[in-house]
Amino acid sequence: MRFLMACVLAGVLATGPALASDTDDDDDDGPAFGSAGILSRDNREDLPTLALSAGMPLLESGKLGLKSGTYYEVEIEADGSQELALAGAGFFRAIWIDEIVIEGIEIRPLGVDSLEFDEAGTAEISFLAIKPGTYRFGVPGSELQSLEITIE
Repeated sequence: MRFLMACVLAGVLATGPALASDTDDDDDDGPAFGSAGILSRDNREDLPTLALSAGMPLLESGKLGLKSGTYYEVEIEADGSQELALAGAGFFRAIWIDEIVIEGIEIRPLGVDSLEFDEAGTAEISFLAIKPGTYRFGVPGSELQSLEITIE
C-alpha cells in the first residue's frame, strides 16, 4: 500500500496522455478532448436561452437536439409574469447535472425532477447529455411551453 501511495505521489502512475502513448493505436477518428477529457472546454456547447413567460413558448422551434457525451450550458430566464414550473423527470434522468446556478449560488444536485420560478430570475444548468432518446421538458400540462429534447 505504501508503495502504491509513493508511486501516485511521485507521478509514476500518471493518467491522461502519458498512458495513451503507451499503445500503438493511432486511431484519430475519436473526439479530440483536452487534458480534462469529456469536461474539457473543447467539448462544451451553449444552448439557446429558454424564455419562461406566461403563454409564450420556451423556444420558438419547440425542439432541441443534443449529442450524447457533450457538455451543455443552458440559461432559463423567467420574466415573473406567472408562477411557472419546468418539469422533465425523464430528461433529468438522461443527463448528468454538473451544477445549477441561481443568483450566483451553485447547486450540485444528485437528482432533479423540476424547477419552479415564483418570480423573475435566471437559472443556468450545466450538464452532460448521456442517455439517447426523446424527452419532454416544460411547463406541466402545456404543449406550447414545452420542448421535445432529443439526445442522439
